[in-house]
Amino acid sequence: MSHPCFHIGELTMTKPFYYGGQAVIEGVMMRGKKSTAVSVFRPDGSLDIHSRPLPGIYQGVARKLPFIRGILVLAEALTLGTRSLLHSAKVASMEEEEDIPAILLFGIVAVSVAFAVALFFVTPLLITRYLDSFIASDLVSHIIEGLIRMVIFIIYLTVIGLFPDVRRIFGFHGAEHKVINAYEAGCPLIEEEVKNFSTAHVRCGTSFLFSVMIIAIIVFALSGRPSLWVSILSRVALLPVIAAIGYEVTRLSARFSRNPVAKVLLAPGLLLQSLTTRNPDNNQLKAAISALNTVIEADKT
Repeated sequence: MSHPCFHIGELTMTKPFYYGGQAVIEGVMMRGKKSTAVSVFRPDGSLDIHSRPLPGIYQGVARKLPFIRGILVLAEALTLGTRSLLHSAKVASMEEEEDIPAILLFGIVAVSVAFAVALFFVTPLLITRYLDSFIASDLVSHIIEGLIRMVIFIIYLTVIGLFPDVRRIFGFHGAEHKVINAYEAGCPLIEEEVKNFSTAHVRCGTSFLFSVMIIAIIVFALSGRPSLWVSILSRVALLPVIAAIGYEVTRLSARFSRNPVAKVLLAPGLLLQSLTTRNPDNNQLKAAISALNTVIEADKT
């Protein structure tokens, strides 16, 4: 679909800043250069917009260094994302807002990471080791492990998408993408313009996770087939390396998204986003627009 707007890269000679965010409970979080903004609907239908300055670690020189920035982005997504989710839950339920203790925040992040590693990395490894007596090739073993990992991931996304509350969050995810797409196309951030854009976006975390799963096959294949415990430890220890490479691949592919080769690389991740996004209603677009406008205004000061 074409739009009568100018692509953001055509509006300025300077290197553009890529805004992004995530869906939260009854709202959207957007991340700018200097701050984050969480726009959440209260039970009475009013919109609560909460802005918070970014910690220095997410704005420093390290955030621009190849591969290092991938690890920082992953840490940022986990900590800021979890904080935004907890904040949105309180606003949406009209609970009294309190500052989230750091120990609680990191505890939730640690449990989330442990669950993800156990489900998407250790479980495929254990299943593959059960089949290894029938597999002569190390490479074939790792490819099978990677395919099992992808199947588990798709089943997981499909199952959680059956829950009404999660489907609503996926609607806010679609709204976030539509608003970012409209902004990067240089279009006015109004509902009538934004709703015409796609719910898929080349820099989505879903596409990033797909890249991670493909790159994991290559990285783990280099280690051969050591003992089970060494293999489990490698799945944990190499995760930051895989995430760093995955971020660079996703970033590079997104930068050259109009290139035919890049389109092929991006296609599976964009297709996978159909499981994590829904077409949003006008209120969901309103939440995403207000969050993005808030961080854009903060960046002007």
